[in-house]
Amino acid sequence: MRLERIGLVGNCQSAALVDDEGAVAWLCFPRFDSEPVFARLLDDAAGGEFAIGPEDGGPGRQTYLENTNVLATEFDLGDSAFRVLDFLPRFELHGRAFHPSQLVRIIEPLRGTPRVRVRCAPVLGWSRRAPDQTHGSNHVRYLGYPSQLRLTTDVPLAYLDGLPFTLTRRTHLVLTWGAPVEEPLQPLCDQFLDATCRYWRTWVKESQIPALYQRQVIRSALALKLHCYEDTGAIVAATTTSIPEAPASGRTWDYRYCWLRDAFYSLGAFRLLGHFEEREKFVHFLLDVVGGRPSLELPPLYRVDGRSDLDEHTLDAWRGYEGERPVRIGNGAARHVQNDVYGEMVLALAPIYADERFSAERSPNVLALLERLARRGIDLAGAPDAGIWEVRTEWQPQSFTTLMSWAGADRMAGIATRHAPALETHFRAAAARLHAEICERAWNPRLGSFVGTYGGDDLDASLLQAVPLRFLPPADARMSSTIDALRRGLDLDGWMRRYAKDDGFGMPQVAFVLCKFWLIEALARSGRVEEARGLLDRVCGELPPLGLIAEDYAPSSKRMWGNFPQAYSHVGLIHAAFAASPGWSEVL
Repeated sequence: MRLERIGLVGNCQSAALVDDEGAVAWLCFPRFDSEPVFARLLDDAAGGEFAIGPEDGGPGRQTYLENTNVLATEFDLGDSAFRVLDFLPRFELHGRAFHPSQLVRIIEPLRGTPRVRVRCAPVLGWSRRAPDQTHGSNHVRYLGYPSQLRLTTDVPLAYLDGLPFTLTRRTHLVLTWGAPVEEPLQPLCDQFLDATCRYWRTWVKESQIPALYQRQVIRSALALKLHCYEDTGAIVAATTTSIPEAPASGRTWDYRYCWLRDAFYSLGAFRLLGHFEEREKFVHFLLDVVGGRPSLELPPLYRVDGRSDLDEHTLDAWRGYEGERPVRIGNGAARHVQNDVYGEMVLALAPIYADERFSAERSPNVLALLERLARRGIDLAGAPDAGIWEVRTEWQPQSFTTLMSWAGADRMAGIATRHAPALETHFRAAAARLHAEICERAWNPRLGSFVGTYGGDDLDASLLQAVPLRFLPPADARMSSTIDALRRGLDLDGWMRRYAKDDGFGMPQVAFVLCKFWLIEALARSGRVEEARGLLDRVCGELPPLGLIAEDYAPSSKRMWGNFPQAYSHVGLIHAAFAASPGWSEVL
């Protein structure tokens, strides 16, 4: 089951992955970090599935309805054809977002009289047990879940175990968690499909996009939006767990949670797109998290409800994605110290005080939180931590952590100029001290590059972020030299590794997609725009047909690996495309 042949649907409450054979291979209800209802992705024999496909099986062709998160899988059988439309409803209703825990599947005959199979076989979460069933006149209820799981359909119930039938009309299947469907099915599905398409198309129309790479940015924006958990404002790193970073690597992590760092980068992408609702909701999430931690000792990641009880353990009975084990739930990184998050949270909140459009969000509490976050980042700069890459070897002082602490101090000094003048001198002095510390201790003259650890010789792609953070002027020779050294030293068949060292699981064998986009952005923002566009053209040429991107990429096999889709990767594409594209005034 190749990741390049899987589509994502969702509604900012839940998300499902649908493969090109028409099977729902992954769905957690009622939220991203819940137990799975369908998990064929991680156990193709016993993980459960909701399959709709031809009688004889085989893949279809997947596309999205234009500028939406509605997925179409079309099956051409020669003398007949049909398609399956998949979506989770999302639209405005009574002045609020309507995003029920529902998966809608519509089967449409396109030509002739196709023979179709439907099989709905959910599992009771991580136990993989099949639920008991009760049948109504037009529905099946699956028993044993914390809330009611029900499939309502106008397909004869006798066909739901995979018995082939001839498709002569449009049919509908709605899987619901909680409140079931009690209305006439066809008009309800038509209404939900129309309203959901209008919602997504309006959202895209209201987005800012660059003049180049428009389709890639639109798809990345739509995918990134599906990683937002609207109820609390959390933004998850990915919708999946345990897809390995590379074959036989053992690097199988659970990413269905909100990393503060990832959320910061996601908010930056939403800012470029001209969407600010996500930042407003995330601020509330952050205030809630901090409110429970007066000492400001922040774990780097959280469940979507703000809890951080994420003890990591393995499920030995699960086969794993393509047989790759272990399958993990929870994430031990919740116990890590990752001190860069303090600077990133200052940057996430800074627009409230830098942009007059958000003046209504200013309050003494928010300003006090900004000050506390900046001070803590300054105090912890240079202390050993797990860093951005969450290494599971001995911790060292991380250059990237100090870079983010510097950025937090620098931005806080700018905010203080207008909103807390008495604090300006302190933060300007702290920023200057951290700047000098990085230049002295993180610069390796032999390599001609800033490096990952103080006094080390480890090339680290995260240092490319010094460019968009404006750590040095674009013309500074150290910046150009760092870009070139990282590009050479971390190259993998034209893509880019995070680093080239043993991180406790051996040497990384695949490219980390985000790093390539960071390289492109750094080149563009350093004035090397044509170089950046050439690289981005190549990357876009290797994206899968649906435009969804995983965490990792193996250039030799042209396969994606790692949790999928990965918010980080789509954030990177958005930032790179805006940096490399000319302004609209240059092309119109």
